[in-house]
Amino acid sequence: MSLKPVTLTGGYVELVPLSHDHGKALAEAVRDGELWRLWYTAIPAPEGMAAEIDRRLGLQAAGSMMPFTVLDGPGGLPVGMTTYMNVDAAAPRVEIGSTWYAARVQRTLLNTEAKLLLLEHAFDRLDCLAVEFRTHVMNQASRRAIERLGAKLDGILRHHQRMTNGTLRDTCVYSVTAPEWPTVHAHLRWELERPR
Repeated sequence: MSLKPVTLTGGYVELVPLSHDHGKALAEAVRDGELWRLWYTAIPAPEGMAAEIDRRLGLQAAGSMMPFTVLDGPGGLPVGMTTYMNVDAAAPRVEIGSTWYAARVQRTLLNTEAKLLLLEHAFDRLDCLAVEFRTHVMNQASRRAIERLGAKLDGILRHHQRMTNGTLRDTCVYSVTAPEWPTVHAHLRWELERPR
């Protein structure tokens, strides 16, 4: 598996390769909800956005991450970031993570479609055996969102990481496997197309 920057386009969202050109708009997007104040996750503050873009692009250069800027619709404004990370090219498998969205687009079809596009690319083009999602045990909104996608809880890594505030993070690990993908795909398509 070789990860090359790619643009993934849907009707509600477009995922484009992360660029320093997105820095100012991403700094504005993260202000919507003051997301960096959430103690149980690591989201950059506006003044730290350039450093976060540097970090993600550095991991991309090392072959362990493929970062995206999330646009609010095709050609829209940047409203967040997401990545393929913890890339295991030999398996192959990836984790979809380091995701955040401006408050105004959270719990909308934008997230459902973004995950659909990322999963489609991972399973149908990268031929992944499984795709992981990880989140803090206390991040109930993220856990519910991951479960709504159809991912299953593999387990909880106890005392997995030390957070910047000194607390220890228990990490919930979820995944979708290749045999489960057709059912998850049908479910996500239905979620996008069902009458509202």
